[in-house]
Amino acid sequence: MHALAVGGWIVIFGAMFVWQGIGLARVQGWPTMSDMLRAFTGPIAGRWLMFGMWLWLGWHLFIRGWAFFMQRRL
Repeated sequence: MHALAVGGWIVIFGAMFVWQGIGLARVQGWPTMSDMLRAFTGPIAGRWLMFGMWLWLGWHLFIRGWAFFMQRRL
């Protein structure tokens, strides 16, 4: 199951790199990832949504299951 998950992430990131490469080659009408992010964060609602997603991702990757470093262990 772990190999399937890693393979899935490789496919997702590979597709993103291919999309970016096609966009950087300036195919007519093909936006890059930064173009899409700029369009998404243009309105204030998009900025707040992106900030919320950033907080959620940080919480789930770094904080959840983390023990405070100064906590005394018995």
